[in-house]
Amino acid sequence: MLMREMSGWRRELHAHPEFGFEERRTSAFVAAKLREFGLGEVVEGIGGTGVVGTLTRGGGNRAIALRADMDALRIAEQSELPYRSRNPGIMHACGHDGHTAMLLGAAKLLAEEGGFDGTVRFVFQPAEEWGRGALAMLDDGLLERFPFEEIYGLHNAPGLPIGQFQTRSGPIMSAEDNFEIVLSGVGGHAARPHVGSETLVAACALVTSLQTIVSRRLSPAEIAVVSVTELITDGTRNALPGQARILGDARSFHPEVSAGIEAQMRVIAEGIARAYNVEQSVIYTREFVPLVNQPVQTEAALEAARAVLGAEYVSVVSEPFTGSEDFARFLAHVPGCFSFLGNGASAPLHNPRYDFNDEGLIHGARFHAEIVRRRLAVG
Repeated sequence: MLMREMSGWRRELHAHPEFGFEERRTSAFVAAKLREFGLGEVVEGIGGTGVVGTLTRGGGNRAIALRADMDALRIAEQSELPYRSRNPGIMHACGHDGHTAMLLGAAKLLAEEGGFDGTVRFVFQPAEEWGRGALAMLDDGLLERFPFEEIYGLHNAPGLPIGQFQTRSGPIMSAEDNFEIVLSGVGGHAARPHVGSETLVAACALVTSLQTIVSRRLSPAEIAVVSVTELITDGTRNALPGQARILGDARSFHPEVSAGIEAQMRVIAEGIARAYNVEQSVIYTREFVPLVNQPVQTEAALEAARAVLGAEYVSVVSEPFTGSEDFARFLAHVPGCFSFLGNGASAPLHNPRYDFNDEGLIHGARFHAEIVRRRLAVG
């Protein structure tokens, strides 16, 4: 019964995706369900469009939080699913519809069955994809208005079999820095490149040189990635560009590595600009911080997963992932653990053909409920 309900919720959310801080329909849906389950307190509008539901049983004075993200991506869905996105250009390409449905399922389970002593905060976060939702909720007084001592979160993992669970203590997801380098020169006719100082050749040299930061300027013992994702100019077929913009991101796990990447990027940009007689500017921002799981909460998550899934389906990953997660902002204030749950042989995350596998919903809901019962044990 619960599995069928969660699948219905998930598909309803999938059909009506909303971008970060625009999740009004989603938030209203979540809040209505939480009230339907009988939660004592449901507050909307936290951090813009976030929702926090509170459920208390017994007389225990401890509180823990469970978090799900609600936002979708600006990607046009390419599928023929009956519940495909009805909002052109926006889709749930990262499974946040599934994450939300799993946490709603856990809220219903715990509201109906109890089995814990204390308080659970169900945190439904907006705007995870661009790393602003957690900060918005924190700035809106999340910890002061709805205090909790630790927090847990889940993310689906394409390629990992359904029912498989993975996590690790310590760093598990990287920081994400964004950069934009602008080269400015004098464009002109494609037949007379010697007259001006066009920027495209300089930009191409710069893109290639940026690849040396990780391979030649960082210790081989460090994990880091520098990726150029866009090269935009104002040229056309027979006109050399006077401006070129290079955009991308950098991933790392330690602040000193992030600082080293930025410093070397500025050195390279300045050197290339001088060599090609153009001007340069570098904008470097830090969007996501590293996600670091705490040992006690990680072991609790592993024990809960073994209890509901079976020990053979639970593993500790040996190396961190270079993806980034806004959940890390919560861990800067309270200890917790972020984990991964298999999504089977689905398309990759952020792919226009991705879809959350409903078979995983029950595993996520049961894991959430089990962690509550273990961390807020009766007696």
